[in-house]
Amino acid sequence: QLALVESGGDLVQPGGSLRLSCVASGGTLDDYSIGWFRQAPGKEREVVACIGRSDGYTQYVQDVRGRATISRDNAKSTAFLRIGDLKPGDTGTYVCAARRERYSTCSLTQPYDSWGQGTRVTVSS
Repeated sequence: QLALVESGGDLVQPGGSLRLSCVASGGTLDDYSIGWFRQAPGKEREVVACIGRSDGYTQYVQDVRGRATISRDNAKSTAFLRIGDLKPGDTGTYVCAARRERYSTCSLTQPYDSWGQGTRVTVSS
């Protein structure tokens, strides 16, 4: 399993943007799709976006579609999630996860194998 470490969380004002990073170690990131999840206080964890083994395949949930961009740099074993036009509803702990994939797609519904600890995002004025 990969070890994943997120960073980039911060306190931002509504309308602002953030780029979150997820650095992987202990394996070859090329073999994995990456998912970003978030958990708001008092709520269940929810998926936000995923990216296949390369940059060519991405999926987003409706709530962030058009505001978020998921990407990855396999050479640096790092994945990213940029969210713009942040809203208070985007507040939560953002966690990246990795899933070993045979193909180049990713899933918003299938289980992931490795999880990070998360980075905190607070959207407030």
